Amino acid sequence: MYKSFKKIIRDLLPPAVTRFLERQNSNAGYSGDYSSWEEAKRASTGYDTDIILNKVKDALLKVKNGEAVYERDSVLFDEIQYSWPLLAGLLWIASRDGNCLNLIDFGGSLGSSYFQNRALLGHLDKLSWSVVEQKTFVDCGRELFEDNLLKFYHSLDDCIAERRPDTILLGSVIQYLGKPYDLLQEVIDRGFKYLIFDRTPFLEKGADRLTVQKIPAEIYEASYPAWFFDQEKFLRFFAPKYEMIASFESADRANIPATFKGFIFRRR
Repeated sequence: MYKSFKKIIRDLLPPAVTRFLERQNSNAGYSGDYSSWEEAKRASTGYDTDIILNKVKDALLKVKNGEAVYERDSVLFDEIQYSWPLLAGLLWIASRDGNCLNLIDFGGSLGSSYFQNRALLGHLDKLSWSVVEQKTFVDCGRELFEDNLLKFYHSLDDCIAERRPDTILLGSVIQYLGKPYDLLQEVIDRGFKYLIFDRTPFLEKGADRLTVQKIPAEIYEASYPAWFFDQEKFLRFFAPKYEMIASFESADRANIPATFKGFIFRRR
């Protein structure tokens, strides 16, 4: 990827940030074609590290306290970088459901997408934003970021029992799961009315590929397994029970032939 970061910066960011990321570690990016999740884990440091949590927490506290405008992947920005297709999808869903949006943000960190979009969702008659995450993120979120709209949960079942969401958002998350299709089957089985994917990587050709992603040292020292998906296989997985309403490209890029995309599905 981080030729990918250079591309994102050229397209979206101020010159000062561009210069910062141009100094990134040239070894960062996606590499390998691993035969199993365990093999890829052995070649990486993993995602469940305090370094990542603390970087995200410190950045997002600046956003919450008005010291910064926007955070993504622990990086602070001078202005909000909206995913307009994602926001349009959220507003489309709300418009169909009585001007209400009740969603699970699966793998939603400490509420990054909530803080990104809250200003343009604040007019809704009802907004419930629920994050399902790892225990350390949930504990931190409940202590520092939770409010009447934003809540944190350890599992889908806990969230569904309390808030009964009809929409699930999976933004830059399923590629970091050991068994992504098992999670997707869980999502389908729970009968969500709407599914939204964003920042999900698909190969230009070929079967699903398991890589290791190394993060630029300027962001944080970490590496973890990451999938690239076969798009046709992915779409076939949902076809029996969901209709695809829209697809769109995300800003992320990779150093292998792939495109990051998003999809909006409605249950048939």
